[in-house]
Amino acid sequence: MRLFLALMPPPELRRRLGALADAAQACCGGRRMPDESLHLTLAFLGEVEAAQAAVLVDWVNRLAVPPGEWRLNAWGRFQRPGIVWVGGQTPDPALAALHCRLWDELESQGLIKGRPSRYVPHVTLLRRAERLETEGLPVPALTWRYHRLELIQSITDARGSHYVSLAHSPER
Repeated sequence: MRLFLALMPPPELRRRLGALADAAQACCGGRRMPDESLHLTLAFLGEVEAAQAAVLVDWVNRLAVPPGEWRLNAWGRFQRPGIVWVGGQTPDPALAALHCRLWDELESQGLIKGRPSRYVPHVTLLRRAERLETEGLPVPALTWRYHRLELIQSITDARGSHYVSLAHSPER
């Protein structure tokens, strides 16, 4: 099963991110991410066997995540494969520290290997954008208050791609 660790936005923030996705799609074209799919990936784990997933569920259910706040105030893009996203203008030290801590624990416990060489916190709004020019879009001004993360399974079936939460860290 394909897994990742993520922050999932609360309903009001999800709605506001959806409005930004609508504006981005009107300007850039491409495939808009459904509101229920909007998230911030902290660690992409890839394909994981069921037994390993069970260990990850247990680990996440006990994982203490310090509360934090992330300012989303910039548009961004990845040339390939035509991704348009929102994120922070400057790197967020708390998110970077959480990302590093997660990978340190995953690797030290032998759960997962393959830490990425670079981490750019972002929320993907569009895939396969026809234009990657975001200059005419409204400047994002969102604050994401987070206090837990989730272990998410990405499922692709006849309905397309969708996500299922397998576990979440305790509320803080």
